[in-house]
Amino acid sequence: MTSGRISKIHAREVLDSRGRPTVEVDVFVDGRWSGRAIVPSGASTGAAEALELRDGDKNRYDGDGVLRAVANVNEIIAPQLLGHDACDQQVVDSRLLELDPSPRKSQLGANAILGVSLAVAHAGAATRAIPLYRHLGELLSSDQGECTSQMPMPMTNMISGGLHAGHNLDFQDVLIIPRAARNMRTALEWIARVYRRLGALLIQAGYEGRLVGDEGGFGPRLKSNEQAIEFVVRSIEAANLRPGEDMTLALDVAATHFYNGRTYCMAAESGRQLGNQEVVDYLERLTTKYPIASIEDGLAEEDWSGWRELTRRLGGKIHIIGDDLFATNPERLRHGVEQGAANSVLVKVNQIGTLSETLATIKLARRSAYSYVVSARSGETEDTTIADLAVASAATYIKIGSIVRSERLAKYNRLLRIEEEGGARFQASGAART
Repeated sequence: MTSGRISKIHAREVLDSRGRPTVEVDVFVDGRWSGRAIVPSGASTGAAEALELRDGDKNRYDGDGVLRAVANVNEIIAPQLLGHDACDQQVVDSRLLELDPSPRKSQLGANAILGVSLAVAHAGAATRAIPLYRHLGELLSSDQGECTSQMPMPMTNMISGGLHAGHNLDFQDVLIIPRAARNMRTALEWIARVYRRLGALLIQAGYEGRLVGDEGGFGPRLKSNEQAIEFVVRSIEAANLRPGEDMTLALDVAATHFYNGRTYCMAAESGRQLGNQEVVDYLERLTTKYPIASIEDGLAEEDWSGWRELTRRLGGKIHIIGDDLFATNPERLRHGVEQGAANSVLVKVNQIGTLSETLATIKLARRSAYSYVVSARSGETEDTTIADLAVASAATYIKIGSIVRSERLAKYNRLLRIEEEGGARFQASGAART
């Protein structure tokens, strides 16, 4: 493999899609700029996630500045990585973990560490003069034989709630999956068509059909979670597509955020207080009534008994995705496999903090026969790394956000370019029920 020595690393503070500061890192190889990455940030975060280091200075960005993380890159990390081979991701990431051995990367900050890790990957691909998805694919296949790149099926926000849209609904997102589309170009046209029909239907019914949440989904104040699902089904029909055939649905319940440690408090369902078995009953009823192919975080992140029951009841029919449950952490995923909890894992690079650890989670999911979903965050940037990662890893789905807002479209457009250059075949019917 071609090599190139890291000659300079420089970080700066930039802004994400919510106007909050985040870390951008440039990596230079043999004296030339080679790779850049920007770190995303989540609103709906699990307790097990790696730690974003924020300055806490209330006189600057209300305490959200990241100058400490930037300084940690420029003053602590950079000197330790000079001379390292940018193509040897595992060695670079191992050194980063040595510099901050804390469980949640709280010493240097996961935002500092991840920015360097991802920028090095971009530099490694540039050094080898190959696309990032090919470089990442080879990193994934290095100990598992041939890895075939594949275009993921998009899973796209239509209506948002929870922490993404001011708690207008309990559920965080109702999404669509263009399961019958034969290429990414068609998939995105279908998604855009349904999105426009949904806006019109909401307006006709007297709801807000223009303003959007953090990830671009509409955020109307509807009467219930189920009403949101009904609106999305109607919008699919209005787009001359068939619910359950051309398009299926996905739910991001994000149940941790309405769990009080004993019961699930569903404000959008007349303030009902449900036990975990009742939540499973409720979700099972929805999957029987609507063409739902996937449920994410249907129970709280530490409600392991609830997760086992949800998986037992629905795991043979649909994808049961763990986000806060697993936090892209191989150890938590291993425990989930042992517990029989979920059958799919959400992959967010900033939940764990290095590319190598992210790839380890993907490899474990493969070995455990779990599907995996590469996902953006609510606080996103123009960085497109996750599009290449989803292709390189042959992810079942990619979850970017809706079909509006440029930080989302940058990633969708990257997928279109990869498809055009023949970098991966499209995963037709990838969202079919398991």
